Amino acid sequence: MTDPSGTADQDTTKDIASDEMHSREMQRLVLRKSLRRRRARLYNQDSIWVWLGTFGLVGWTVMVPTLAGLAFGVFLDDRVDSSLSFAITFLIAGVGVGLSMAWYWVRQESDRDGDT
Repeated sequence: MTDPSGTADQDTTKDIASDEMHSREMQRLVLRKSLRRRRARLYNQDSIWVWLGTFGLVGWTVMVPTLAGLAFGVFLDDRVDSSLSFAITFLIAGVGVGLSMAWYWVRQESDRDGDT
């Protein structure tokens, strides 16, 4: 049945207008980001601070799992009597996890920039 007051048509028109407005906003956002990326590539404004920030981020990515593994290993060493050193085992596991996370993050960033 059709609505004699026409509210269904008005709602559809509002939805279409809202979708078009959202689409235009999304296009502006994509254009702005692509222009910013193009400008950065053309002028190559990678300062020392960008490189230091990346270096620090990768360092924290490795350090946090390493220290967490060490802390967990020391905790287990205090609680469990064993001939194995849990601290060393989980320290190595933490380093492995941290390095794999850092490798994954750097790989994602280089793929995003097109530097495979």
